[in-house]
Amino acid sequence: MGVDRVVLASPRGFCAGVEKAIKALDWMTRVFDAPVYCYHEIVHNQVVVEHFRSLGVVFVDDVGDVPAGAPLMLSAHGSPPDVINAARSSGGAVVDAVCPLVTKVHHELKVRARKGYTVLYVGHEGHEEAVGTMAVAPDAVELIQSTDDIDRAARRSGPFALLSQTTLSEDEWSHLREYAQSKIPDIWMPNRSDLCFATTNRQGALRAIAATADAVVVIGSANSSNTVALSDVARSVGSPRVLRVNGVGELPEDLRGVVAVTAGASAPESLVSEVLDFLDPREGVDVFEFITEDEYFPPPPELREILRALSAVVDVGLGAPRASAPDGPADREFTAAEVLSPASSGPAGVVATDA
Repeated sequence: MGVDRVVLASPRGFCAGVEKAIKALDWMTRVFDAPVYCYHEIVHNQVVVEHFRSLGVVFVDDVGDVPAGAPLMLSAHGSPPDVINAARSSGGAVVDAVCPLVTKVHHELKVRARKGYTVLYVGHEGHEEAVGTMAVAPDAVELIQSTDDIDRAARRSGPFALLSQTTLSEDEWSHLREYAQSKIPDIWMPNRSDLCFATTNRQGALRAIAATADAVVVIGSANSSNTVALSDVARSVGSPRVLRVNGVGELPEDLRGVVAVTAGASAPESLVSEVLDFLDPREGVDVFEFITEDEYFPPPPELREILRALSAVVDVGLGAPRASAPDGPADREFTAAEVLSPASSGPAGVVATDA
């Protein structure tokens, strides 16, 4: 290996929505006996999914496959309304781990549809987020993946609105946004972009370092939209070699010179550490700080209610108050990285209890 130096992008890896989802599913495995069910992969990363499988989590693509009364979590990508309704009618505990930024887009689509708009939704066909979002108002929405799609959708009756999948690359989004605005000058758009701030930040950090590197390593799964977007960003700025890898085992031995490294929003930091150890740069690792992220999303409301009820039962049994509330300091301080650690034993002050 002839790597001289590694430039490590920051921010990288887990975003606030992924932190929320991973910790929420971890809570579920501690509160309920196995199996706990999850609709779709909780996040798009093989390491995370396999970790939860080892704890007895069963991932399903149809809530009809979940036994009546079994605990169920809905993934961070957002679920169609009929799936949510079917899940809640099954008789078991249901926790929706949808990212709040996805919920924002669902709300925008619902409101525009009620006002009679034709909504142009820029997204990737078949992606869980796109499927869940478009199902909110299927008769009012058109999936947009190209300028031809915009031309076709513009034949429908107006007024028109433009929304997007949260995990798109800025380049992909801006190209289609500008075309839609030129085609439909009065098209409505939200005041705040639908693109996830974490996705945009990771792309910005990589964009600043990719062009000067001899190779770029993007860590994350192939079915992770934001990971694929990072690879696209590196290519768009002229990086001569872009490698998207699930982990260190997929790295080639012939990397040389300066290597830029980043990770998708669903990729654990442990994978980054393994990659850095493998690259073993002679001149060390430089961290490029693009922006500091301090966003925090609390546990889903359904989970908070479950944990409060459990806490009350334990309080009565122990005759003493619990150390912390489920959405208090313990949750803020206990990270998703710790959840995935083999030595993890749960947040401080938590009494593991079967339910």
